[in-house]
Amino acid sequence: MMSLPSSILTPKLNVMRELSNGEIVQVGTLAQNKQHVYFQYDNNYLNSHQNISPFKLRFTNELQLAAKSPHNNLHGVFADSLPDGWGLLLQDREFKKKGLQLNQITAMDRLSLVGNTGMGALSYQPANNKQSEANANFDLAAIGLEAQAVFNGQTDEVMQALVTAGSSGGARPKAQLYFAGNDFSTCRTHPATGDDAWLVKFTSASLPLKHEEGLCEAVYLTMAKRAKIEVADWHLIPAPKESGASHWLALKRFDRQQTADGKLAKIHMHSASGLLDADFRMPSLDYQELIKASSVLCQSPKAGKIQFARAIFNLLTCNQDDHAKNWAFLQTNNGNWNPAPFYDITYSPTTFNEHSTAYIGYGKQPPLNIIQQLATDASFASWQEAKEVIESVADAISQFASIAKLMDIQPQTINQIQNQLNKTWKDNVRILAM
Repeated sequence: MMSLPSSILTPKLNVMRELSNGEIVQVGTLAQNKQHVYFQYDNNYLNSHQNISPFKLRFTNELQLAAKSPHNNLHGVFADSLPDGWGLLLQDREFKKKGLQLNQITAMDRLSLVGNTGMGALSYQPANNKQSEANANFDLAAIGLEAQAVFNGQTDEVMQALVTAGSSGGARPKAQLYFAGNDFSTCRTHPATGDDAWLVKFTSASLPLKHEEGLCEAVYLTMAKRAKIEVADWHLIPAPKESGASHWLALKRFDRQQTADGKLAKIHMHSASGLLDADFRMPSLDYQELIKASSVLCQSPKAGKIQFARAIFNLLTCNQDDHAKNWAFLQTNNGNWNPAPFYDITYSPTTFNEHSTAYIGYGKQPPLNIIQQLATDASFASWQEAKEVIESVADAISQFASIAKLMDIQPQTINQIQNQLNKTWKDNVRILAM
């Protein structure tokens, strides 16, 4: 690789990948100068493994320049390792503690801080994060209350465990934690043998659904599963009274898989944002593009059908925060890709009542012929076959109120969401015509 000025904080990073058997291999090297970031695959990786980003990275040993946008001078697959919103807030606190000015921090610096704590199987060396707490146990209530205080702006101090656990995406407070079995009271920020990996979502009175965020997402996860849509395993954890929430939602991470010897294997994960260079901060993705890309990447028409069902679910449940980073794919060691389980699904109307991912150009109320075109793109044998999927989704959504009552969601919240679901159904009932 080229030599770079020493004035840059993180001029070079080795990109590593942990395989499902625990072996760690070098994928390649990232390097930056004052204006650009370059990536180069390692020759050994080229000879033995598969492309980690087949749409945007050439699988050769040539230097590959990252575009300045939409990933802030990074290639999309590496930008996937960076947090956003909540995680960036925690990173900013860490950089300030080190006496660094945020306007001097680059995306490479942030990757170094992520180190080996990010989502997926990629890690970055040299890492700029602390590993000394690998065997430490923490009280989940303490981490959750700390996260809530930071999110609400009530403290400038952040415990190191929260920084280590906060490398996931999304704007809301959460932590990547490890638990032994079903004991959710004590957690770790690094796994011990036999641990499972979970993403715990905390709450805040300043969130749209306030302290019922986790409960409402649990309802949506239940509806999706009843519609035969794959979702991650989840668990509602009783929250301490002072948090204001009755429960926090824990989602079992699908980028981690426990092996026969009790260790956690990492799985390479790539978002649609990184895969297609779609800016997740603004509407930049279309379901037609997502369905076609899924079928090509996964080399199976089944992948397109999976995304079609999810597109219908989002449409009918008013899950309009369906941006490009909320779609992901998982790659096995031998290079095969599959859609990741459906995630970040909840009641989330946007300001203009438009979806972040469009329906062949329509942000809302797509006409029947548009949905039929999506069904064709998804390789359904007939419109009747696609209608059966729509009917299954609609039937699951009709159970919202009964499921929400079982979750002890407040009546006013149930009524608020149910009224919107009723309106959304009336606006879109045409898709079951013919």
